[in-house]
Amino acid sequence: MKLYFSPLACSLSARIALYEAGAEISYVEVDPRTKRTEEGADYRAIHPLGLVPALEIEGGELVTENAAILQLIADMYPDAALAPRDPPGRARLQQWLSFIGTELHKALYVPLLDRAAPAEARAYALAKAESRLGWVAGRLAGREFLLDRFSVADAYLFTILNWSSVTPVDLKTWPALPAYHARLQQRPAVARAFAEERARYAREIERHAKAAPARAEPAVNDR
Repeated sequence: MKLYFSPLACSLSARIALYEAGAEISYVEVDPRTKRTEEGADYRAIHPLGLVPALEIEGGELVTENAAILQLIADMYPDAALAPRDPPGRARLQQWLSFIGTELHKALYVPLLDRAAPAEARAYALAKAESRLGWVAGRLAGREFLLDRFSVADAYLFTILNWSSVTPVDLKTWPALPAYHARLQQRPAVARAFAEERARYAREIERHAKAAPARAEPAVNDR
């Protein structure tokens, strides 16, 4: 198997899940600006939209969309218990993956990370923070994880909350959220994945700075 990723993009959640599962696969970095892999291949020839993550599975089939990839990883490595097996539990997992992907990833953070977004769009998105993040914080009150144990939904939420550091979103407004984020970062798989991608991200920024020093690179974008 092969995971196509960009450092600190939402694909970080798939890397976390794979590390939690102890999976042995290869990882291919995709430059979010040029859409080229480390070897110089045009990623759009692999996935026309140029978005990560994409997971190449046995037989060469390509699976895209983060929520689908995360659930596939959980199903391929059942011993890691990254997803509930019972129907109600699986529905709750899908509920969280849908909420994180739509209400947080796309509706809240993407406009704030997009340098081309009009100020009005950014303000509109930021106005959603109180209700969306407040709701998550309320659900996490007195809980260690989103579900009864660590799941791929936690890997996704950890990844998205990372982006708060480069947006106007102040997680300290909801104390349960920075506590949750810090707690997850103590997990070996999460710490390893985050450290590796942070180092790769720093190299990515340095590479682009050398190529176009007059243009600043945003800290994170929607890839």
